[in-house]
Amino acid sequence: MSGLLVASELLYNPVQRIVNTPERRLMSISEPTLSRRALRMPNRWSVGAVLIAAIVLAPIVAVLWIALFPTENIWPHLINTTLPRYLRNTLILLIGVGGLAMFVGTGAAWLIARYDFIGRRWLEWALLLPLGIPAYVGAYALVDLLEYAGPVQTAMRALFGWQSARDYWFPEIRSMGAAVLVLAAALYPYVYLLTRNAFREQSSASDEVAQSLGSGALSRFWRVGLPLARPAIAAGVAIVMMESVNDFGTVDYFAVQTLTTGIFSTWLETNNAGGAAQIASVVLMLVIFLVLLEKASRRRLRFFNLSTRHRPIERRTLRGGLGALACAACLVPFLMGFVLPAGVILRHALDNADNWQDAALWQAGINTLTVGGIAAVVTVLGGIFLVYGVRLSGQALPRLLLPVTTIGYAAPGAVLGVGILIPLAVVDNTLADTVETVTGYDIGLILTGSSFALVLAYCVRFFAIAQGAADAAMGRISPNLALAARSLGRTQGQVLRSVYFPLMRASVASALLLVFVDCVKELPATLLLRPFNYETLATRVHEQASLEALGDAAPAAVLVIATGLIAVGFLARANR
Repeated sequence: MSGLLVASELLYNPVQRIVNTPERRLMSISEPTLSRRALRMPNRWSVGAVLIAAIVLAPIVAVLWIALFPTENIWPHLINTTLPRYLRNTLILLIGVGGLAMFVGTGAAWLIARYDFIGRRWLEWALLLPLGIPAYVGAYALVDLLEYAGPVQTAMRALFGWQSARDYWFPEIRSMGAAVLVLAAALYPYVYLLTRNAFREQSSASDEVAQSLGSGALSRFWRVGLPLARPAIAAGVAIVMMESVNDFGTVDYFAVQTLTTGIFSTWLETNNAGGAAQIASVVLMLVIFLVLLEKASRRRLRFFNLSTRHRPIERRTLRGGLGALACAACLVPFLMGFVLPAGVILRHALDNADNWQDAALWQAGINTLTVGGIAAVVTVLGGIFLVYGVRLSGQALPRLLLPVTTIGYAAPGAVLGVGILIPLAVVDNTLADTVETVTGYDIGLILTGSSFALVLAYCVRFFAIAQGAADAAMGRISPNLALAARSLGRTQGQVLRSVYFPLMRASVASALLLVFVDCVKELPATLLLRPFNYETLATRVHEQASLEALGDAAPAAVLVIATGLIAVGFLARANR
């Protein structure tokens, strides 16, 4: 659910560049104490904004630098052995998940937006619930349900008298197909949410014209509704694909070797950081290609409502068999994406109630609350400072860096892990050696030996959420309020605290919640950057499930799901 509402808007309505806004023009004219030369001189706000942007972009630059100048160049070995397989599996996964999520999300959005049928009102929000469940939890639940010793195959053998797997055929659970199914079931709400809003906003005029020309319901969908919703569909599919690239828990559990699993195996198993960075650079290029492809797909698509009387399309009532069929079509993805994984995990959590008393579980919860809370606060404060600094700055560099800082959201957690841990380890060792040489005291590894690297990864990964929320909130505040405060002698910092922040309180709280929830669910970066013997809820779920101890993993998974559902509730409320 990385990003949820704000992250979706970052692609569908990209962050606008702040170039010569009314606030900038008014402030430059109305502040007599600032000369033109002073506006061109760097101030603390512009310097701070550039520094924050540099911190966010540093891991990405580090990955590319390490990949270009590795200690041991294994590019030829990777190209001749594992890289083609990793790349092929990743592309198959992206196409499969993107296509299935597009089909399910667009179909459900069309039915919900255009028709009334039994159960539509609660299905409209129930279809968002899979966002609250991490894909890797869905993978564990599916395998537990459908594996050879699971209840489905056990019931089949008992019912038909089969003795072993040789007596019947059953699809392979740990496979590419299962990975595609699980990821699509978990991620289709991104397409559904954006496309549903696009269908809602369409005017009834175009639909009535098509109907007057003899077009049926299916023809209007293909020729009118779908083309007008293409930008939203493209944005949703792009988010789904980027989340699929970032996934590690699902593909690792299903034994599907992708570029992300290749980073882990190359780094942790062969101890080759340069090779991991080279694979990470391939992942990064693939993500950038997806973003550019999404933008290019809608570059020339501009739709405007030319009517002064915009009327939304009235939903058509479906009764009988058609209504039941529409309900079933929307019910299936909800069952697959939410009811199945939540039901299996909850059953294990209830059957193994003693595990709730495990001290390691609550320690993992405290660790998650600590690092997630710190990361959320730091990220949101950094986003506010960056946006405010860019608005006050007369420099071109901060304005250019503002939209670039959103790339951290697109970068998978494993890529950020490589870009953060390797440079940070060099700095950490140098610092420890220097202090020991000067004082004779070994301070140990302060940066990589603590949760600092993990908090930094969360901040970089989810900075786009905080930045987008701050930018949208400040954009809704009249610049006259800030000018009035400045005319009364308030400093720029006091204006931020006394004028902007009270009016942005709801947006700040929302951003804090969204960043925290995504930190709780983040797995790849946590696995790479956590200190030794430091567990979070996500890593505990992954490690216990990898040992086939789903009963031990269930309590932590329930806590992760509960946290995610809080954010989904906020998302549903914001999109009413």
